[in-house]
Amino acid sequence: MQEPFEQFLKDTAATELLGGRLAAHLRGGMVATLSGDLGAGKTTLVRGMLRALGISGAVKSPSYALVEEYFVSRNSFKFYFYHFDFYRIKDKSEWESGGFSEYFRDDAVCVIEWPEKLGDRLPPVDLAVSLTLPSDASASGRLARIISHTEAGAACWEKC
Repeated sequence: MQEPFEQFLKDTAATELLGGRLAAHLRGGMVATLSGDLGAGKTTLVRGMLRALGISGAVKSPSYALVEEYFVSRNSFKFYFYHFDFYRIKDKSEWESGGFSEYFRDDAVCVIEWPEKLGDRLPPVDLAVSLTLPSDASASGRLARIISHTEAGAACWEKC
């Protein structure tokens, strides 16, 4: 839908700030994916999203639970925010057996870490974010690359 946007994020604060910018324009029914190696900052980006949406409690990676649920109620919009982590998924059939498709509704925003584990089982993705750590182990920061795949994703990103 759009040309990829790239931004260097120098630290955790910059990663959370990007998450907050994205969160400001999320609406129910949207799906965002987060790709990157372990430790690349995917959960940090989600933490920034949730903080911007008014969630002040602990934000943890749902690595073992597979999904963490939050309810967002700000001004005139209310929606569920589901944070998935599919790192431990071994087989695409776990999509059906886990009942994950039930989370993808018009009153929910779904943010998915490790989407490549499920491939074509996922519903259409509005925004795809990849985080890449520098190849030099002594360097800090990460590169964020954002691509919108739908009109809703493009509208979200354009407002950031």
